[in-house]
Amino acid sequence: MLYREQVTKTYKTFLATWPPAGGLVRVVLVQEERGWVAYFATDPETSVADILGAVAARSAIEQTFHDLKEVWGLGQQQLRHLWANIGAYHLNLWMYTIVEIWAWQQRHRRLVNREESPWDDSERRPSHADRRKALQQAYLEREYQAAGQGRGQEGKFRRLARRLLKIAA
Repeated sequence: MLYREQVTKTYKTFLATWPPAGGLVRVVLVQEERGWVAYFATDPETSVADILGAVAARSAIEQTFHDLKEVWGLGQQQLRHLWANIGAYHLNLWMYTIVEIWAWQQRHRRLVNREESPWDDSERRPSHADRRKALQQAYLEREYQAAGQGRGQEGKFRRLARRLLKIAA
């Protein structure tokens, strides 16, 4: 199983020695469209299926790290104190997690809006940026509705307008 699909791969495997890895390693060469791709495991008893499964899991980890860097700006903080940097790092991780948890039960249609990019595939899974944008829109809708209810609506709208201007600035 790779990427939630049963696939058949052509591969060659052999044992080799590599001193930086502590000696014996299992090497797996996999035939892909662009040619042979090499992977290895430091445990020579590891099966080919386990090695390829770990490679597939690693790409999911790399995608998450990419989203953290591109969407949340992970690593771009320039704070004076070590603990402030650690706190900013953790805040990015928590914000990513909160968006993913919120989006978990949402319908695909709510998470993906391709109106501004009609060339894009509307069935493509939503990116983390799509999920984050949908969450922002949901909370803005909730604030608009709350500002229009009850007494003191004029003051509520002014406070909301100030907050929106701060976000836009």
